[in-house]
Amino acid sequence: MVEVHLYGQLRQYAPAPAKGQARVLRVEAQRDETVGSLLENTGIPVDEVNHIFLNARLLATRSHAATLFGYPQAQENIMGWDLAVPVTDGARIGLFGRDMAVLGM
Repeated sequence: MVEVHLYGQLRQYAPAPAKGQARVLRVEAQRDETVGSLLENTGIPVDEVNHIFLNARLLATRSHAATLFGYPQAQENIMGWDLAVPVTDGARIGLFGRDMAVLGM
């Protein structure tokens, strides 16, 4: 099972949670699943995503300011939007919408 935590405008892609709980999609990782294919399979448009975290590491961002905060990175070029990164059961993905341009620590 992969947990996809949705923030900002992306919360619309998850069912309404119980009161006080986050918007989370729980999906089975398919064979040869990648972050890109997972987004496609869940119907979340990549162009609506501003930041992607994979297992608490910044995988991709549209904001140069995100590099200033010193987040651990999941890959060297976080501005390149290479989403062909494998996803396996137990992974946690954080998706932040375009309405969340800067993430402070």
